Amino acid sequence: MRIGVMFDIDQSIDDVVAQVSSLAAAGIETAWTSQIFGYDALTVLALVGREVPDIGLGTAVVPTYPRNPVMLAAQALTVQAATGGRLTLGIGLSHKMVIEHVFGQSFEKPVRHMREYLSILVPIIEGEQVSFTGETLRASTFGPLGIAAPPAPVLVAALGGAMLGIAGRMASGTITWMTGPATIETHTVPTIRAAAAEAGRPEPRVAVGLPICVTADTAAARAKAAEVFALYGTLPSYRAMLDREGADGPADVAIIGTESEVASQVRRLADIGATDFCGAPFGSTEEIKASVGVLAELIKG
Repeated sequence: MRIGVMFDIDQSIDDVVAQVSSLAAAGIETAWTSQIFGYDALTVLALVGREVPDIGLGTAVVPTYPRNPVMLAAQALTVQAATGGRLTLGIGLSHKMVIEHVFGQSFEKPVRHMREYLSILVPIIEGEQVSFTGETLRASTFGPLGIAAPPAPVLVAALGGAMLGIAGRMASGTITWMTGPATIETHTVPTIRAAAAEAGRPEPRVAVGLPICVTADTAAARAKAAEVFALYGTLPSYRAMLDREGADGPADVAIIGTESEVASQVRRLADIGATDFCGAPFGSTEEIKASVGVLAELIKG
């Protein structure tokens, strides 16, 4: 299982580079960032990748609705060209409240949107000319994009069965957030693997994103997680996964404990089918450092 860390994008570019450099120096395999309401994630990864050569890079995730799939393909391939092919492109729908209220776009039939989006995005990233007409998206390119770069694997933020089916049939895999291990084992992994097998595709990547905190005070860390990640317990897509897990809120699926307890919880994810782990360290400076340290030791074996 590849082990990565979410880095803090809410800081200066110089500090971002320094943080990712420290992750690379520790031996972390992948540095992940999200696209929310700050820096453009892909631009940051292109900059970071030029400065830090020895670490994989990933988005977790870039929302699809605000970006035309032809342009997102060009952005992804540009990052690939800039970084020597180290990008994993995680994409997702975002949420109805964001797409409709911030961007002023319709969130109608999101599964259809993702299916049509991937019908354009993936072939272009793979170096093909595209001619596609869907119900809401269409594209007709003049030829392959003139960017000399390897294709970037595309992971879809898929939680429900329909989206996991699309991810398995049309993409390289999925990347989850706030989805606990029981749900990964009994729902996520078997659903996406079955879809990929049915489509004759390779076994998909399953990247699991969860908060992580190495601490001697588990109760305090869970209280902190409940505070920091409270929003995710209110968003319908994450709420559905928490309910499936039998979790009251995000604090119940966060990976929290001593060094040995955290290491055991991360190893379990590999045992149940996760191919990638995307840890989001939280807590005090010392706890964050300890969390990264445990992940680095797991990579060393």
